[in-house]
Amino acid sequence: MRVVAEIPHPKTKITVFSWNGRYLVKFEYGLLEQTYKVSEMDLTSEGDINEIVSEAFIEKVMARFLEMEKDFGQAINEVV
Repeated sequence: MRVVAEIPHPKTKITVFSWNGRYLVKFEYGLLEQTYKVSEMDLTSEGDINEIVSEAFIEKVMARFLEMEKDFGQAINEVV
């Protein structure tokens, strides 16, 4: 797996990897991660990833992180 790029963002760490004919776009927020995969054949260049990872998309990812954090916290509280 090769790191293609790191996209700066103040709320989440965004890393783009190339692996096995796919790009993996990994978002990290605290202990949580989300990874999205896209075939290299579906893009004309690595630059297309910057267009996919738009601010509107990042806002949706962040909203999902908040839901994940809430759900995970509830699951932990049920055990502890």
